[in-house]
Amino acid sequence: MQCPYCDFEDTKVIDSRLSETKDAVRRRRQCLSCEKRFTTYERREPLKLMVAKRGGERQPFDREKLRSGLVKACAKRPVPEEEIEYLVDEVEAELRERRRHEVTSRRLGDMVLVRLRRLDMVAYLRFASVYRQYTDVDQFRSELVRLAGAVGPEASGIGNGR
Repeated sequence: MQCPYCDFEDTKVIDSRLSETKDAVRRRRQCLSCEKRFTTYERREPLKLMVAKRGGERQPFDREKLRSGLVKACAKRPVPEEEIEYLVDEVEAELRERRRHEVTSRRLGDMVLVRLRRLDMVAYLRFASVYRQYTDVDQFRSELVRLAGAVGPEASGIGNGR
């Protein structure tokens, strides 16, 4: 470890313990040349989450891309920005808790839809239409019928002028 004060290449560890947040090892070090003390933190590098796309290619999970899609789905809806951030955090946390570092785009989309359905039905339908690649009105209609049957027309906001 290089001293930040004199750039000497050798230091000794005086004390080692878990950080207050328990996500790193805190080490107190002393330079063997100038004898000044400093602290270092060792953290594990988070796994790079990968998304396996429908066409077979793989790309890194991009929380900003997910957030952007959710913002578009929730446009002009009474969904606070904090709720969108929370949803993205929740999905990312679930992905990181899994033992595997790769997820299919289908599984990722399903994880989002489950949460979005509880948040806002219109945003859910918007997101589903892009994610499931609806190409005609009949696909929308069948999704609306399914949604209305699952939660009832009063609770869904579908067909009651909202």
